[in-house]
Amino acid sequence: MLRPLRIGITIGLSSPNESLWINGIKQNALFLAKLFQSSPLNHDVVLLNTTNVRPDSRTEWDMRAFPIVQIDECSHNLDVLIELGGQISYSQTQRHKAKGGKLVSYCCGPEYVQNIEAMIFERRMWDSIFVNADYDELWVIPQVAESSLHFLQTFRRCPARIVPFVWDPMALTSIASGYAFGGEYRPAGAPKRLTVIEPNIDVMKFCLYPILIAEQAFRLEPNRIGFLHVANADHLVHRNTEFASLMRHLDIVKANKASFIGRVKTPEFLAEYTDIVISHQWGLPLNYFYLECCWQGYPLIHNAELVKDLGYYYPGNDVAVATQALIHALRHHDEAWEAYRDEQRAGIQRFLAVNPELAARYDDLLFELCG
Repeated sequence: MLRPLRIGITIGLSSPNESLWINGIKQNALFLAKLFQSSPLNHDVVLLNTTNVRPDSRTEWDMRAFPIVQIDECSHNLDVLIELGGQISYSQTQRHKAKGGKLVSYCCGPEYVQNIEAMIFERRMWDSIFVNADYDELWVIPQVAESSLHFLQTFRRCPARIVPFVWDPMALTSIASGYAFGGEYRPAGAPKRLTVIEPNIDVMKFCLYPILIAEQAFRLEPNRIGFLHVANADHLVHRNTEFASLMRHLDIVKANKASFIGRVKTPEFLAEYTDIVISHQWGLPLNYFYLECCWQGYPLIHNAELVKDLGYYYPGNDVAVATQALIHALRHHDEAWEAYRDEQRAGIQRFLAVNPELAARYDDLLFELCG
C-alpha cells in the first residue's frame, strides 16, 4: 500500500536573506517540494540546508509552507534524500543510508559543458567537488540529458533516469505582483523595447545571436524598434575587446539604440523595460526564463526545441527565420496579446508543480526507487 514518504531536498544557503534570483537552484528545490506536497499522498517534505548559514525572516519564500532545517539537525528518518541545491558529505551520506534511506542526485545543470569549460579555460572546480559514489539513482531533467547524462552516470556510478521538468509561477509572481498589471505584458503603443537576458557565462546561453536578430530586424523596420537592452553584458563591452569591436559595426549601436547592462531580475526588467524578449540557446533547450516570459504574456523569440509550442519559435541558429518572427511580433503581436498570454499559460500547464499528472509521474519514480 502506498504511503506518504518523508522527503528531504538539499539547498545551500549563501546568506540569511537568500534571494530566489541568485540562480535557478533555489527555485528548483522549492518547485520540487511543492510538487511532492501536491501529491494525493501528501508527502512530508523538508528543505535541508547544507551550509552553516541560518535563514531569517527576510528569506524570499514562506518557510511555514517550505520549512528549512540544518541537515545535521534533521530529526527525520528520511525515506528519500534528494541532493539538489547543496552537496552532502561522505559522513552525511553514510548516516542517511545506514537508516535505510534512498539517496537521489537531482541533476539540473549542464555539468558536462561546465566541466569541459573548466578544463579548457583552467577554471578551478574539481578541488572543491566530492564525487559521491553512493547514490541510488540519478534524476536528470530533459534539457541537460543529451549533454550530461552519460558523463554523470559514469562518474557517479549508478543508473540515471530522465525525469519531467517542474516549474511554478510562485517565485515570479512574488516579485511581479508589485508592478502594474502584476508585471504582465501590456501594449505600450510605442516603438518596441527589445530585451536580451542571457547569462553570458558559457557557450550555451550567450547574447550574440539575439543581438544579430535584433540588428537584422532594425535594418528592416527601424521605426518599430525603440531600444535594445542586453543584460549581463556590461563586462563584455568594458573588458572584452572582441565583443566591443563587433558591436561597433551594428546599425542599432551606431543609432545609439542599444545598451549593455549588468545583472537584472527578470520580473522587474520585464515589467519596466521590456516589450519583446529575444533568446538563443545551444544545447539547453528549456529553462525557467522561457516560462517566465511566456507566463507573463511577453512575446518570446526563441529556439528552444522542447517548447516549440510556446512563444515565437525559430530553429537552430537561423537568424533569418528568427528575424521574420521578430518582425511579425513587432507588427502584429498587439492585435491578440490577451489570447497569446492565455495560450502560453495553457501550454505551460504540463510543467506546473500542481499538475496532478506530473505529481503522479513523480510518485511512480519515488515508489520505484523505494521498491
